[in-house]
Amino acid sequence: MFLVIATILAVVLLTVFLTEREIDRREMERHSIAPETLHALMASKQEVLVIDVRQPLDLLGDSVIIPGAQWLAPEDVRANPSLLPKESDLVVYCTCPSDRTSRIILRRALAMGFLRIKFLKGGLDGWRTKGFPVEPYTKPFHLDSGSSNHLAAAR
Repeated sequence: MFLVIATILAVVLLTVFLTEREIDRREMERHSIAPETLHALMASKQEVLVIDVRQPLDLLGDSVIIPGAQWLAPEDVRANPSLLPKESDLVVYCTCPSDRTSRIILRRALAMGFLRIKFLKGGLDGWRTKGFPVEPYTKPFHLDSGSSNHLAAAR
């Protein structure tokens, strides 16, 4: 009897887990953008704000950025998503495996009611793999991140 109950419970838990995972996957897919699509948007001069949310050490090690993008320390954005302008179309990117930092920023912004935000699939590496341009990042930044540009104040 115990074995039957345990098996039923395990099946129910597994079903719930897989359902939640599928919902999350669909949500992430809905809020992602391919490098080709972003490049086409930018080439058509459609207004989209591209935000680099790489860790400061990653930026130091690879000091390039998508042309027109702005860098914000991910810790600053996670702590205060209102640094991003809510009324703009936004695309965030990083260089983490599975776009981890971008997805964290995206989830936090969605939870705060942002509707016009996506993350770049494959991040900066995916962008470069497609042969799209990058430019040197020359603005000063701190490795402890606490002092980055703040977009909401600048817009």
